[in-house]
Amino acid sequence: MRLRLRNTGDVVDEYRFEPVGDIAPWTTVEPQSLRLYPGTTGTVELTFAPPRTSDATAGPNAYAIRITPTEHPEATTVPEGNLTITPFTEVRAELVPPTVKGRFRGRPKLAVDNLGNTKVTASVSGSDNGDQLSYDIHPSNIQIEPGRAAFVKATLKPRQIIWFGSKEERPYTFAVKRSGVTPLDVEGTYVQRSFLPGWLATFLGVFLALAITFLTLWLAYKPQVRSTATAIEEAGVSTLPPSPSAPAAPPAPPATSAPPVASAPPQTSEPESDSGSGGGSGGGSGGGSEQQEKKKAPTAATAVQQLAASDPGGRHICYRAYLTGKGWTSPECDGDMAGTVGQNRAIKALNIAVYGVNGTAGVAFVHDPDSTNGQGTYNDVPWTSATDGNDNYIGTAKQSAPDMLGFTINVDNGNKAVCQSVHQHNRDWQNTACDKPNEGEHYIFAGTLDNGIWLEAVKFTV
Repeated sequence: MRLRLRNTGDVVDEYRFEPVGDIAPWTTVEPQSLRLYPGTTGTVELTFAPPRTSDATAGPNAYAIRITPTEHPEATTVPEGNLTITPFTEVRAELVPPTVKGRFRGRPKLAVDNLGNTKVTASVSGSDNGDQLSYDIHPSNIQIEPGRAAFVKATLKPRQIIWFGSKEERPYTFAVKRSGVTPLDVEGTYVQRSFLPGWLATFLGVFLALAITFLTLWLAYKPQVRSTATAIEEAGVSTLPPSPSAPAAPPAPPATSAPPVASAPPQTSEPESDSGSGGGSGGGSGGGSEQQEKKKAPTAATAVQQLAASDPGGRHICYRAYLTGKGWTSPECDGDMAGTVGQNRAIKALNIAVYGVNGTAGVAFVHDPDSTNGQGTYNDVPWTSATDGNDNYIGTAKQSAPDMLGFTINVDNGNKAVCQSVHQHNRDWQNTACDKPNEGEHYIFAGTLDNGIWLEAVKFTV
């Protein structure tokens, strides 16, 4: 569009033009300044180039141009207008993981991303060739806001059980259906294992063959006993051979170990640096040396267990971040910041522990060096989970690991929500967002799909 300006003053003046407002980054002014004589008129051209992303909200968007006179800066004026951005839809779906294994069932998750600038409503169904699998999909109908993702849990069950033999691959397809649009198909593979492993079937076959062979030989060569007893009975002498004695039972194995006991859920820990060891040289006499225990850095589970001890009836979440060039931060809890702001340190991994919400689960969305569409990837990494009071780790705690662009998290209590706010590189803090378990949204995605925007800090509450 064009903006016309008239100099109503009595001196030659130069006017500078500056876009302001939410869509200012997408607005350019040519030329950026005009020099006008008194009573003359000039024209500049405004060009709007909103990106094809969810940031360009569909509908009317207000814009403004600040005009500042050089000679009379107090006479600044700001004309305003509206730019209507038309809606567009772009949906992407990915199986996490694409291949699942099991004997009786498989549990893949389908991540559906709304990359458009308007809300998407869709349904999800499953199918395969030969109707070899049954599908339990929850939720089967989803609504996704622009720039957000929805996760659909599915349970695959084979209609026939493989008792013996090798595993079989059963391809299947999830269809994301929208009104008036060709369904989006996502292909996966369910690897069905046999109920009994192949080596056991071979062992049973060999054992059965040996048993039949032994029985045949026993029946063929069984000794026959003939009685030739006569009048010897009168002398009280027996001509029968002595009965063989029963073989001795094998000795009982020694009780060298106690019965197994159930172990606590596994906890991941990072390696620790070696502490100094004291030792004198030469032939010193006298006292023994004291052993000093290596102090382990407190994890999120350490912090949440301390909160649970002081508030056993409450709900708590503690967390820490693994940063570029720094390593693990100290644990923070219940809305405090973990990470750094403005130090150009990307988050590589998160350590999270909860209490009062029946555990938590999560998965990281990371930088993809081989990306061809400018977006990151889930990298085929499965979800990790932990029960109340235990550590859960998402991402990779290595300096060489890819930067974390986002993550998906939930808590295991169907009536409780987890809320998050993240600080992105060059994007400041994002608004706090929560999952909505009462509306069927049991997961929350934080961050961005942009391959160049990483996370720097996080906050959580439950």
